[in-house]
Amino acid sequence: MTLDFSLSPEQEEIRDLAHQFAEKEIRPVAAHYDETEEFPYEVVKKAHRLGLSPAAFIPEEYGGQGLDFLTELILNEELSWGCAGIAVCIQSMALAMAGIRASGTEEQKKRWLPEFTDPDRLVLGGLGLTEPDSGSDALAMKTRAKRVSDGYVLSGTKQFCTNGGIADYHVIYANTDPTKGPAGIASFLVPKDTPGLRMGRKEKKLGVRASHTAQVILEDCHIPLDHRLGGEPDADNAGPGALGALMTLEATRPGVAAGALGIARAAYEFALEYAQDRKQFGKPLWQHEAVGFKLADMAMRIDAARLLIWRAGWMANQGRPFERAEGSMAKCFAADVAMDVTTDAIQVLGGYGYIKEYPVEKWFRDAKIYQIWEGTAEIQRLVISRAIAGQRATIKLRA
Repeated sequence: MTLDFSLSPEQEEIRDLAHQFAEKEIRPVAAHYDETEEFPYEVVKKAHRLGLSPAAFIPEEYGGQGLDFLTELILNEELSWGCAGIAVCIQSMALAMAGIRASGTEEQKKRWLPEFTDPDRLVLGGLGLTEPDSGSDALAMKTRAKRVSDGYVLSGTKQFCTNGGIADYHVIYANTDPTKGPAGIASFLVPKDTPGLRMGRKEKKLGVRASHTAQVILEDCHIPLDHRLGGEPDADNAGPGALGALMTLEATRPGVAAGALGIARAAYEFALEYAQDRKQFGKPLWQHEAVGFKLADMAMRIDAARLLIWRAGWMANQGRPFERAEGSMAKCFAADVAMDVTTDAIQVLGGYGYIKEYPVEKWFRDAKIYQIWEGTAEIQRLVISRAIAGQRATIKLRA
């Protein structure tokens, strides 16, 4: 079997377009949105019109372009190279899309996925899984979904929701029957203006500050029966239930890894250029082994992370399941690489790395969240350990 690391002409074209967009549209405004914590609507709208949003990766039968998963990862890296916070805003519709694709029936996919594909209309998505009292233990959620004659009534609070309260569609996970354990968990599609849904506290964050993170509060929020993703559990076409949450996270982890990679690459490139230009003790900084070896380690880690990420993308394209938690491997490793590389980049710049005049302190702040969201580094290692020991069910992506 031939092993080929080359990209197709189409992938090269998309990567170049994404890089140009990141360089010309994202980087010039990155510091502004980091400082103000405003949602960059105009940048996100432009990216969506150019086909640089997750809508391009929706299958053609649902109105998208059907671009492959590896291409999506390449795109994520380039946008995050520009600014991770703005990249998260551009990619955030994928949260709801992933929930619909993982848990929805065919009828629901045909109904709602095309909502995201109009290039002249930006539709934001959000996902509510984490709660104030349940983070890594997501299935211990307290949000309840009570069945009524014509639908469900949702009550509870979701924490740390990207696009929380401003998303056009929220995928909300809730417990329909606590006595059933994981089998009682279901997901529901909740449109923005549904009575009883409101935004709670908007968080002030260390990094990725351009992205909108807030609580979603559900107070007797009534939704129609057909908004339960996957339908009723006793129906012929019933969805995967609690497994849908795991499938959603599994599908998004390689993309998160690509975001971390983009941050790491940005910091490495800046540190390398700085070390080539700046002289200390009569020679360029990089020629001092203490600095040159740091740069060498940064380059190796970045390339290794990309290989893990691209492997996950290739497997998804081939329809191969992540039997050894390859998605978690990519996410965990790339997040650690981003944190290590941005830390070393600050060290290379010394005092200049610690001040806002230079962007490395921002990349350092942005990197940290990648060891936390979409499953902490500790949870990733738990998932991986169970997978390699044969104690975890294999999940096939892109249902």
